[in-house]
Amino acid sequence: MANGVDWPAFITLLAETGPVGIAGVALAEKLVPVLPSYVVFVLLGMIAASGPGDLAVTVAASATGSTLGACGWYGLGLALGATRIERLITRFGPFVCLKPVLYHRMADAYTRNHFWVTLVGQTIPAVRVYLSIPAGVLQLAILNFLGATLLGSLIWTGPLLALGYVLRERSADAAFSGLLLVTALVGVECLALLGWQLVRRHQGPRQDLHGAYRQQRDRDGHAANPADAK
Repeated sequence: MANGVDWPAFITLLAETGPVGIAGVALAEKLVPVLPSYVVFVLLGMIAASGPGDLAVTVAASATGSTLGACGWYGLGLALGATRIERLITRFGPFVCLKPVLYHRMADAYTRNHFWVTLVGQTIPAVRVYLSIPAGVLQLAILNFLGATLLGSLIWTGPLLALGYVLRERSADAAFSGLLLVTALVGVECLALLGWQLVRRHQGPRQDLHGAYRQQRDRDGHAANPADAK
């Protein structure tokens, strides 16, 4: 499907409408992850940021749109509950790069510090898209979740947008662009890994979210089969 769409033209069309359009690009990237996020945001930085002021607006709008997209996945997990979410992921997850094993690893991560898991998760490809689903299933505190997601989105999108801006200003050739992109990705991923290690090292007592998850799944099962609950 990605090959049949002129993505640069589509992103340009939305970006030209201003902050709302830029937020729309980030929202679409979070809800329909057709292209890698680093491609989307580097391209968006090249298109939308024509000066330092525009770059700041672009970063803020992108982080806002990405956070709104995360709210969509959170709401899906909250609305469907553990049992139906697991059924959907088992059936359709492999088609959208969300295998059941990845989903369960993300849910397991929430036995640790919720804020830091959410924040660091926003800097890890694939995880940053779907981490909000188990957060919704587990009914994590929404303000804590939103704050961590917004901050993590700023950390992820900011360097990529800035890279696009630099490439635009320097009119860089393909080789230089590729080198900068690889360097930026390695840097961001190293920071994410460091952050994850710090979370694990300084985590508080593990919380019994597995028990909460099982209870939620049991409630969903009884709600779906009222006869069994009698």
